[in-house]
Amino acid sequence: MTAQTSPTEAPPENGSKREASKEDRRKRILNAASDLIRETGDTGLSMRAIAARANVSLATPYNLFGSKRAVVMAILENVREFHERFSGLKDLSAIERIFSALHITLSYHAADPDFYRAIWLSLLNPSGVAADDLRAELITPQSARFWRSLLEEAASEGAFDPDIDLKLLQLDLGGRFAAVMLTWVMGGCTADELEAAACFGYASSLCASASPGWRPRLRQRMLEFQAQVLSARPR
Repeated sequence: MTAQTSPTEAPPENGSKREASKEDRRKRILNAASDLIRETGDTGLSMRAIAARANVSLATPYNLFGSKRAVVMAILENVREFHERFSGLKDLSAIERIFSALHITLSYHAADPDFYRAIWLSLLNPSGVAADDLRAELITPQSARFWRSLLEEAASEGAFDPDIDLKLLQLDLGGRFAAVMLTWVMGGCTADELEAAACFGYASSLCASASPGWRPRLRQRMLEFQAQVLSARPR
């Protein structure tokens, strides 16, 4: 006796083909949007332009993603990979994991500088609707808690002078990161310098906030990053 397929139930292989086709269209849309952002330097893309580049109907991006913002945020879906990579660093001190988190974050920028330059240009645009959407998605309470937890763990390891206010230190580090990114976006440093410049800024602030026992180590890290910046800088 052979198994019967219900008239209302599609054969499994047909369902698999539909899912594969859906995933193919989804990838084409994401690739098209990424290419357009690199080429135009603008995250405020039209769904019509995305659909045309992906060679799909105008309805398809809406059906698969729902909105233009959802398309852009899907491109930026490296948060899960970031945490997977970061979770393998548990044996390091909190201070070293801060520098490692910077390395992982900026490795995406080094791999695709045109795309991330466009993202930062949008973030730094005070009046753009796309910028508001990106800020709301990227600058989240979860992100702030992640960096704050690293600082609190470093403090528990004795890395900081007990008089240092961690909230202000976190704001200072965020300001240094934004300043480095702005310098990069405006052409003041190269993609090769970017990570070392950000780490140098962090090391400078952390060294100034360090306890006596940690200050020599952080000063040494600061000098190492300084050497990396100078060696990467075009003569």
